[in-house]
This record gives sequence, structure tokens and C-alpha cells, in this order.
Amino acid sequence: MKLVKTLANLGYGSRKQVANLFREGRITDAAGEVLYADDSVAHADVRVDGEPLDPPQPLTLLLHKPLGVTCSTRDPGRVVYDLLPPRFRLRAPLLSTVGRLDRDTSGLLLLTDDGALLHRIVSPKSKLAKTYEATLAQELRGDEAAVFASGTLLLESETTPLAPAKLEVVDARHARLVLTEGRYHQARRMFAAVGNHVEALHRSRVGGLTLGDLAPGQWRALDAHDLDTLFSQS
Repeated sequence: MKLVKTLANLGYGSRKQVANLFREGRITDAAGEVLYADDSVAHADVRVDGEPLDPPQPLTLLLHKPLGVTCSTRDPGRVVYDLLPPRFRLRAPLLSTVGRLDRDTSGLLLLTDDGALLHRIVSPKSKLAKTYEATLAQELRGDEAAVFASGTLLLESETTPLAPAKLEVVDARHARLVLTEGRYHQARRMFAAVGNHVEALHRSRVGGLTLGDLAPGQWRALDAHDLDTLFSQS
């Protein structure tokens, strides 16, 4: 792929704008030598204004989503793309969130421009486990784990029972919930179905991936090992 198209797809501007970067001598190699649009150079050796290129495609990110941020490209408030380099909004193909966390839910969020990977993650056939830490308004009554594991729980306005889910009691008002499907606001609606209310919700794990030491608002690109870990379910 020509360098002009590569840089445009990475969000550095339209092809015309990227061509101007070349004319202005702002595209160089690692040694500082000016590059031209038809040069053939390894991605890792290209610099824009002295800085390495953004990660190539396909790109998958792990983001620690803070509270108050929306999984959307457009919203009156803050959106997850505000936490990323501005160019990431302009990448082609689009860097999309893998599922969503609502504004009032924090934690592990994946974004990718790899359509096949996105489909694999969200497909019901994958049964990829997602772990949530819930803080509840009322104390647990004691039978929630059995109800959630039964495979018979119906959410309001739905006709298909939920798949069995695992509940671990942390203390009287805190629980860890592991889901293998992703219905709308599922964790909150499950606790509502047993007469409780979720005051705070945090996703701590997807498959075998955790947030590690990422602080709220921080992100990192995933490599092949991370993707293997994602599907390890460990």
C-alpha cells in the first residue's frame, strides 16, 4: 500500500492533506531522511514530525472506561474516543467499540477495526465470559446465585430465559457476576429481577483479559499474545 493511502487510513488526514505533509518534508524515516509518497518503507521506520506512526491495522485496544463516558462517536458529553489520540476517530476502517458499557458503568472495554475479530468476540457462539463487580442498594437475600445459575430467569419484556450465569458473593452488598451473553443492561436487569438495584457496576474481565494496572482513561494496544489470552477464558 502506498504511504499516502497508509497515512490517510491511519487518520493523518485526507489523501490531499497527507500529500501536503510529504511536500512539506514532514514525513521522514527513523534516521530523519525525508520520504516521498512512492517510497517503500516499513511501518515501524516511518515518522511524522519526528514521531512514530500510530499502530497499523488491524488494531485492537483495551481501554479502562471511566464513569460518565459514553460508548458513542457522538454525544453531548464525553465519549470514549475523547480518551484516544484524535486521529483514531478518523482511521479507516472505523475503530469500533466491541459491545458497550453504559455511561454509569466503568471498566474493561475493547475497541477494534478488525471486523472478523469483533464478530468472534460478540457472537453468542463464543460464550466469551465477562465479569462484573456490582455494588448493590440492598443486601443479597441468599438465593441469587441459584436463580442466576438456573437458566430459567426471564428478564422483563423478554420471552427467552437467560443463559446460566455465575454469581460470587463478595459481601452482603457486593457481588461478582460472570455472564456469557450480552443482553441490553443485562447485569442491572438481573439484579432488578431479584428485587435489588445496582448502585455501581464495573467490568473487570473479558475472557482471559483484565485491566492490569491501567488507570481509568488509560488504554493499550493488544498484541497476538493478548488476543490468545482473550479467548483463553482463564
